[in-house]
Amino acid sequence: VYDLLFRTSAAATQQLARDPRFLGGQIGLMGVLQTWRRDMRYHPHVHYLVPAGGLAAQREGHTWRPARRNFLLPVKALSRLFRGHFQRALQNTPYYADIPARVWTQAWVVHCKPVGSGETALKYLAPYIFRVAISNRRLVKLDATRDQVTFRYTEAASGQTKFCTLPAEQFLHRFLQHVLPKGF
Repeated sequence: VYDLLFRTSAAATQQLARDPRFLGGQIGLMGVLQTWRRDMRYHPHVHYLVPAGGLAAQREGHTWRPARRNFLLPVKALSRLFRGHFQRALQNTPYYADIPARVWTQAWVVHCKPVGSGETALKYLAPYIFRVAISNRRLVKLDATRDQVTFRYTEAASGQTKFCTLPAEQFLHRFLQHVLPKGF
């Protein structure tokens, strides 16, 4: 399914980018898979680094088509297009029957913002290639008598440090669901 996530999100992005109303060119994408939220709940998604422009095919060769300032693609349209691509691809797998029908009618979120030269975004994405869902320094307490693990995380909305205490078995489940298959 992770392969489908990459292929369908990239295909939807490239399809909109080729549309002359938006960019009118072929774009490149560099994607990094992330499977967790800050509290280690399972939330698979891909972060892409995309150049602010693309190559438009011309008779004389390829021409660089820069994106408009602070706009690459319409995110609402991209969200719907990606959801449709992913749904169609997932229908060819044994997993489709396990997906609740409401998933295909609710809004999906695609976040897209300019990041300058991309250097900051690259520094942000680089650790995800080798990092695990939680580092040792975020582990606060192991209560062996209660069989519980407490860890800290930063809440995205408020920036505040929060603590989560889970039964050890549930903590291990949260951690192990982020162990990726070979090749990822």
